[in-house]
Amino acid sequence: MIETIVFDVGETLVRDDRYWASWADWLGVPRHTVSALIGAATVQNKGDADALRLIKPGMDIGAANRAREAAGRGEHLDESDLYPDVRPALAGLQALGIRVVLAGNQTVKSGDLLRRLDLPVDLVATSAEWGVAKPDPEFFEHVIEVGRAEAGRTVFLGRRAGLRTAHLRRGPWGYLWADDPEVVEAADWRIDSLTQLTSIAATIAPD
Repeated sequence: MIETIVFDVGETLVRDDRYWASWADWLGVPRHTVSALIGAATVQNKGDADALRLIKPGMDIGAANRAREAAGRGEHLDESDLYPDVRPALAGLQALGIRVVLAGNQTVKSGDLLRRLDLPVDLVATSAEWGVAKPDPEFFEHVIEVGRAEAGRTVFLGRRAGLRTAHLRRGPWGYLWADDPEVVEAADWRIDSLTQLTSIAATIAPD
């Protein structure tokens, strides 16, 4: 039985187009340059900061983020940033009595912006609010705690961490790793749309 489903945020619920475009504009480079470097970093299993520092070596990402915010060019999130299947999927899961949690490597401001969207979820939490980020095991300890269900009854939309896992073919990471043998073996389900989760959850009978 599935009692809780926990969703990552970037390229699961929210398109990252605006975020990376804003960085490109801030750094004064073409937007496709940032997209290409983020893709290269993904392939090499490096972080986003590594890609940005290729454009501006030694850049203090935290300081740059604060400067962007001060200039009114910081984080922004509205309905247009959501994938179209997000609201139907979340609402459908809640209608089945499943606890729905959003938890990802996001800033405190991102958490506030997500809450303002008034999505049909039970809880929004971010790594910045918890003081620990994926893939640290402590992050997933928090996930289980706020999910209020055993790991075997909790599904995480993202990489495996002792929880049941659904791999979503979406965004650069989702497509890149879709056919990776380890991902295929680890994922309980492989999906192309969040709305498929409603059908999956509905067919798993309570035990």
